[in-house]
Amino acid sequence: MKAVRIHAYGDVDQLRYEDVPTPEPGPDEVLVKVAATSVNPIDWKIRSGAVQHRMPLKLPVTLGRDVAGTVEQTGVNVRNLQPGQKVMGLVNGSYAEYLTARADHLTVVPDGLEMEQAAALPLVVTTGAQLIQHIAPKRGDVLLVTGALGNVGRSAVYLAKHLGARVIAGVKTEQKDEANSLGADEVVGIDDAKEIAALPELDSIADTVDHDVIGKLIPKLKPGGVLGSVLGTPKEAEGKDIRVEAFMATADASLLRQMADAVRDGKLAIPVVRKMRLSEAGEAQALAEKGSLGGKILLIP
Repeated sequence: MKAVRIHAYGDVDQLRYEDVPTPEPGPDEVLVKVAATSVNPIDWKIRSGAVQHRMPLKLPVTLGRDVAGTVEQTGVNVRNLQPGQKVMGLVNGSYAEYLTARADHLTVVPDGLEMEQAAALPLVVTTGAQLIQHIAPKRGDVLLVTGALGNVGRSAVYLAKHLGARVIAGVKTEQKDEANSLGADEVVGIDDAKEIAALPELDSIADTVDHDVIGKLIPKLKPGGVLGSVLGTPKEAEGKDIRVEAFMATADASLLRQMADAVRDGKLAIPVVRKMRLSEAGEAQALAEKGSLGGKILLIP
Protein backbone atom coordinates (compact mmCIF):
# COMPACT_ATOMS: atom_id res chain seq x y z
CA MET A 1 0.00 0.00 0.00
CA LYS A 2 0.97 3.67 -0.30
CA ALA A 3 1.59 5.95 2.68
CA VAL A 4 3.13 9.34 3.38
CA ARG A 5 6.00 9.06 5.87
CA ILE A 6 8.85 11.12 7.24
CA HIS A 7 12.30 9.61 7.73
CA ALA A 8 13.75 12.81 9.24
CA TYR A 9 12.39 16.06 10.66
CA GLY A 10 12.28 19.12 8.45
CA ASP A 11 10.35 20.92 5.73
CA VAL A 12 7.66 19.47 3.46
CA ASP A 13 10.36 17.92 1.29
CA GLN A 14 10.75 15.34 4.07
CA LEU A 15 7.33 13.88 3.21
CA ARG A 16 7.70 10.72 1.16
CA TYR A 17 4.86 9.02 -0.70
CA GLU A 18 6.08 5.44 -0.71
CA ASP A 19 5.23 1.76 -0.57
CA VAL A 20 4.90 0.21 2.88
CA PRO A 21 3.47 -3.12 4.06
CA THR A 22 -0.26 -3.22 4.77
CA PRO A 23 -0.61 -3.53 8.57
CA GLU A 24 -2.29 -6.43 10.33
CA PRO A 25 -4.81 -5.65 13.09
CA GLY A 26 -4.04 -6.75 16.62
CA PRO A 27 -6.61 -8.55 18.80
CA ASP A 28 -8.38 -5.30 19.80
CA GLU A 29 -7.88 -3.49 16.51
CA VAL A 30 -9.48 -3.19 13.10
CA LEU A 31 -7.97 -2.68 9.67
CA VAL A 32 -9.52 0.35 7.97
CA LYS A 33 -9.42 1.15 4.27
CA VAL A 34 -8.99 4.92 4.31
CA ALA A 35 -11.54 6.92 2.32
CA ALA A 36 -10.12 10.27 3.39
CA THR A 37 -8.01 12.00 6.01
CA SER A 38 -7.36 15.68 6.66
CA VAL A 39 -4.49 18.04 7.44
CA ASN A 40 -4.12 19.38 10.98
CA PRO A 41 -1.49 21.69 12.52
CA ILE A 42 -0.10 18.81 14.57
CA ASP A 43 0.88 17.12 11.29
CA TRP A 44 3.37 19.81 10.29
CA LYS A 45 4.48 20.34 13.89
CA ILE A 46 5.44 16.65 14.01
CA ARG A 47 7.06 16.83 10.56
CA SER A 48 9.16 19.86 11.49
CA GLY A 49 10.30 18.37 14.79
CA ALA A 50 8.69 21.19 16.78
CA VAL A 51 6.96 18.81 19.18
CA GLN A 52 9.50 15.98 19.36
CA HIS A 53 10.33 16.87 22.97
CA ARG A 54 6.80 16.05 24.12
CA MET A 55 5.85 13.58 21.37
CA PRO A 56 8.98 11.49 20.77
CA LEU A 57 8.59 9.20 17.77
CA LYS A 58 10.64 6.43 16.24
CA LEU A 59 11.26 7.35 12.61
CA PRO A 60 10.19 6.63 9.94
CA VAL A 61 6.61 7.40 10.85
CA THR A 62 3.35 7.81 8.94
CA LEU A 63 1.61 11.10 9.70
CA GLY A 64 -2.12 11.83 10.07
CA ARG A 65 -4.65 11.84 12.93
CA ASP A 66 -8.08 11.88 11.22
CA VAL A 67 -9.72 9.01 9.40
CA ALA A 68 -12.96 8.09 7.72
CA GLY A 69 -13.06 4.75 5.98
CA THR A 70 -14.39 1.21 5.81
CA VAL A 71 -13.61 -1.67 8.15
CA GLU A 72 -11.76 -4.34 6.18
CA GLN A 73 -10.79 -6.78 8.94
CA THR A 74 -11.33 -7.08 12.68
CA GLY A 75 -9.15 -8.45 15.47
CA VAL A 76 -10.24 -11.53 17.37
CA ASN A 77 -11.49 -9.54 20.38
CA VAL A 78 -13.49 -6.95 18.44
CA ARG A 79 -17.26 -7.23 18.84
CA ASN A 80 -18.55 -3.67 18.25
CA LEU A 81 -17.48 -3.33 14.60
CA GLN A 82 -17.90 -5.51 11.52
CA PRO A 83 -16.24 -5.60 8.09
CA GLY A 84 -17.98 -3.26 5.67
CA GLN A 85 -19.01 -0.67 8.29
CA LYS A 86 -18.15 2.98 7.63
CA VAL A 87 -16.18 4.38 10.55
CA MET A 88 -14.39 7.54 11.66
CA GLY A 89 -11.95 8.25 14.43
CA LEU A 90 -8.98 10.01 15.98
CA VAL A 91 -6.08 7.70 15.13
CA ASN A 92 -2.42 7.63 14.15
CA GLY A 93 -0.95 7.04 10.71
CA SER A 94 -3.90 8.08 8.53
CA TYR A 95 -1.83 9.45 5.63
CA ALA A 96 -2.13 5.99 4.10
CA GLU A 97 -4.36 3.70 2.06
CA TYR A 98 -4.90 1.44 5.08
CA LEU A 99 -4.36 1.76 8.83
CA THR A 100 -5.00 -0.16 12.01
CA ALA A 101 -6.69 1.43 15.00
CA ARG A 102 -8.15 0.34 18.30
CA ALA A 103 -11.80 -0.50 17.76
CA ASP A 104 -12.85 1.57 20.77
CA HIS A 105 -11.26 4.66 19.20
CA LEU A 106 -13.64 4.45 16.21
CA THR A 107 -17.31 5.24 15.83
CA VAL A 108 -19.72 4.46 13.01
CA VAL A 109 -20.21 7.37 10.61
CA PRO A 110 -23.73 8.73 11.19
CA ASP A 111 -26.28 8.13 8.46
CA GLY A 112 -26.49 11.26 6.33
CA LEU A 113 -22.91 12.39 6.94
CA GLU A 114 -20.65 12.11 3.90
CA MET A 115 -17.43 10.17 4.40
CA GLU A 116 -15.27 13.06 3.24
CA GLN A 117 -16.95 15.45 5.67
CA ALA A 118 -16.47 12.87 8.41
CA ALA A 119 -12.73 12.82 7.69
CA ALA A 120 -12.45 16.51 8.52
CA LEU A 121 -13.85 16.13 12.02
CA PRO A 122 -12.11 13.82 14.50
CA LEU A 123 -9.20 15.87 15.85
CA VAL A 124 -10.75 19.34 15.73
CA VAL A 125 -14.17 18.48 17.13
CA THR A 126 -12.70 16.22 19.81
CA THR A 127 -10.23 18.92 20.83
CA GLY A 128 -12.89 21.65 20.96
CA ALA A 129 -15.31 19.48 22.90
CA GLN A 130 -12.69 18.25 25.39
CA LEU A 131 -11.58 21.86 25.90
CA ILE A 132 -15.07 22.66 27.14
CA GLN A 133 -15.25 19.45 29.17
CA HIS A 134 -12.04 20.41 30.99
CA ILE A 135 -13.44 23.87 31.76
CA ALA A 136 -16.80 22.35 32.83
CA PRO A 137 -18.90 25.54 32.59
CA LYS A 138 -22.09 25.74 34.59
CA ARG A 139 -25.33 26.89 32.99
CA GLY A 140 -25.24 30.67 32.68
CA ASP A 141 -21.45 30.97 33.05
CA VAL A 142 -19.84 33.62 30.84
CA LEU A 143 -17.25 31.88 28.64
CA LEU A 144 -15.02 33.48 26.00
CA VAL A 145 -13.71 31.32 23.13
CA THR A 146 -10.65 32.73 21.38
CA GLY A 147 -10.20 31.87 17.71
CA ALA A 148 -13.89 31.07 17.55
CA LEU A 149 -13.93 30.85 13.74
CA GLY A 150 -11.24 28.17 13.74
CA ASN A 151 -12.30 24.56 13.60
CA VAL A 152 -11.45 23.86 17.25
CA GLY A 153 -13.04 27.17 18.26
CA ARG A 154 -16.26 26.42 16.38
CA SER A 155 -16.52 23.09 18.17
CA ALA A 156 -15.93 24.73 21.55
CA VAL A 157 -18.60 27.36 20.89
CA TYR A 158 -21.10 24.68 19.93
CA LEU A 159 -20.61 22.48 22.99
CA ALA A 160 -20.45 25.39 25.42
CA LYS A 161 -23.78 26.69 24.09
CA HIS A 162 -25.20 23.18 24.21
CA LEU A 163 -24.28 23.03 27.91
CA GLY A 164 -26.03 26.32 28.61
CA ALA A 165 -23.10 28.73 28.94
CA ARG A 166 -23.30 32.34 27.79
CA VAL A 167 -20.70 32.25 25.02
CA ILE A 168 -18.66 35.16 23.69
CA ALA A 169 -16.93 34.43 20.38
CA GLY A 170 -13.53 36.10 20.22
CA VAL A 171 -12.27 36.74 16.68
CA LYS A 172 -10.30 39.29 14.68
CA THR A 173 -12.28 42.48 14.10
CA GLU A 174 -12.56 41.86 10.36
CA GLN A 175 -14.11 38.44 11.10
CA LYS A 176 -16.96 39.68 13.28
CA ASP A 177 -19.65 39.58 10.60
CA GLU A 178 -18.71 36.04 9.59
CA ALA A 179 -18.65 34.96 13.24
CA ASN A 180 -22.30 35.91 13.69
CA SER A 181 -23.15 32.55 12.11
CA LEU A 182 -21.57 30.61 15.00
CA GLY A 183 -24.56 30.94 17.33
CA ALA A 184 -22.63 32.64 20.15
CA ASP A 185 -24.40 35.11 22.40
CA GLU A 186 -21.93 37.87 21.52
CA VAL A 187 -19.03 38.43 19.13
CA VAL A 188 -16.05 40.60 20.04
CA GLY A 189 -12.87 41.64 18.29
CA ILE A 190 -10.11 40.46 20.60
CA ASP A 191 -7.53 42.41 18.62
CA ASP A 192 -9.28 45.65 19.69
CA ALA A 193 -8.22 47.06 23.06
CA LYS A 194 -11.52 48.91 23.50
CA GLU A 195 -13.57 45.77 22.92
CA ILE A 196 -11.41 43.84 25.38
CA ALA A 197 -11.85 46.60 27.95
CA ALA A 198 -15.63 46.44 27.50
CA LEU A 199 -15.81 42.68 28.15
CA PRO A 200 -17.75 41.59 31.24
CA GLU A 201 -16.10 39.61 34.01
CA LEU A 202 -15.48 36.13 32.63
CA ASP A 203 -16.03 32.83 34.38
CA SER A 204 -13.78 31.07 31.90
CA ILE A 205 -11.75 31.37 28.71
CA ALA A 206 -11.34 28.61 26.11
CA ASP A 207 -8.10 29.54 24.33
CA THR A 208 -7.37 28.15 20.86
CA VAL A 209 -5.15 30.96 19.52
CA ASP A 210 -1.37 30.76 19.43
CA HIS A 211 -0.40 34.39 20.06
CA ASP A 212 -0.09 36.94 22.85
CA VAL A 213 -3.75 37.98 23.09
CA ILE A 214 -4.30 35.69 26.06
CA GLY A 215 -2.18 37.98 28.24
CA LYS A 216 -4.64 40.80 27.57
CA LEU A 217 -7.65 38.60 28.35
CA ILE A 218 -6.55 36.92 31.59
CA PRO A 219 -7.22 40.10 33.64
CA LYS A 220 -10.89 39.75 32.61
CA LEU A 221 -11.15 36.38 34.37
CA LYS A 222 -12.81 36.49 37.77
CA PRO A 223 -10.80 35.28 40.77
CA GLY A 224 -10.88 31.49 40.67
CA GLY A 225 -11.91 31.52 37.01
CA VAL A 226 -10.81 28.86 34.55
CA LEU A 227 -8.46 29.13 31.58
CA GLY A 228 -8.71 26.12 29.28
CA SER A 229 -5.96 25.89 26.70
CA VAL A 230 -4.97 23.60 23.82
CA LEU A 231 -1.64 25.44 23.65
CA GLY A 232 -0.11 24.71 27.04
CA THR A 233 -0.01 26.98 30.10
CA PRO A 234 0.72 30.59 29.09
CA LYS A 235 3.36 32.43 31.10
CA GLU A 236 0.85 35.23 31.71
CA ALA A 237 -1.19 32.83 33.88
CA GLU A 238 1.61 32.25 36.36
CA GLY A 239 0.86 33.56 39.84
CA LYS A 240 -2.74 34.45 38.99
CA ASP A 241 -5.75 33.38 41.04
CA ILE A 242 -7.13 31.22 38.25
CA ARG A 243 -7.25 27.51 37.39
CA VAL A 244 -5.47 26.49 34.20
CA GLU A 245 -6.65 23.42 32.30
CA ALA A 246 -4.04 22.68 29.62
CA PHE A 247 -4.42 19.37 27.80
CA MET A 248 -3.90 17.34 24.63
CA ALA A 249 -6.87 15.71 22.95
CA THR A 250 -7.36 11.97 23.33
CA ALA A 251 -9.59 9.62 21.37
CA ASP A 252 -13.19 9.48 22.63
CA ALA A 253 -15.47 7.64 20.21
CA SER A 254 -18.69 8.52 22.05
CA LEU A 255 -17.87 12.23 22.14
CA LEU A 256 -16.84 12.17 18.47
CA ARG A 257 -20.17 10.58 17.54
CA GLN A 258 -22.04 13.30 19.47
CA MET A 259 -20.15 16.03 17.61
CA ALA A 260 -20.51 14.25 14.25
CA ASP A 261 -24.25 14.07 14.80
CA ALA A 262 -24.25 17.83 15.36
CA VAL A 263 -22.45 18.35 12.05
CA ARG A 264 -24.85 16.00 10.26
CA ASP A 265 -27.81 17.89 11.76
CA GLY A 266 -26.48 21.30 10.69
CA LYS A 267 -25.86 22.49 14.26
CA LEU A 268 -22.08 22.68 13.78
CA ALA A 269 -20.15 23.46 10.61
CA ILE A 270 -16.54 22.41 9.96
CA PRO A 271 -15.80 23.77 6.49
CA VAL A 272 -13.84 21.79 3.91
CA VAL A 273 -12.06 24.14 1.52
CA ARG A 274 -10.01 21.79 -0.65
CA LYS A 275 -9.62 18.13 -1.58
CA MET A 276 -6.24 16.83 -2.71
CA ARG A 277 -4.63 13.49 -3.45
CA LEU A 278 -2.67 11.76 -0.71
CA SER A 279 0.39 12.01 -2.98
CA GLU A 280 0.03 15.81 -2.73
CA ALA A 281 0.45 15.85 1.05
CA GLY A 282 3.47 18.15 0.86
CA GLU A 283 1.60 20.79 -1.12
CA ALA A 284 -1.42 20.40 1.18
CA GLN A 285 0.66 20.93 4.32
CA ALA A 286 2.39 23.95 2.80
CA LEU A 287 -0.98 25.52 2.00
CA ALA A 288 -2.44 24.76 5.43
CA GLU A 289 0.64 26.01 7.26
CA LYS A 290 0.24 29.45 5.66
CA GLY A 291 -3.14 29.73 7.41
CA SER A 292 -6.22 31.81 6.54
CA LEU A 293 -7.81 29.03 4.47
CA GLY A 294 -11.05 29.12 6.43
CA GLY A 295 -11.43 25.35 6.62
CA LYS A 296 -9.88 21.91 6.30
CA ILE A 297 -7.86 20.35 3.49
CA LEU A 298 -8.73 16.71 2.82
CA LEU A 299 -6.34 14.09 1.50
CA ILE A 300 -7.86 11.31 -0.61
CA PRO A 301 -5.84 8.09 -1.17
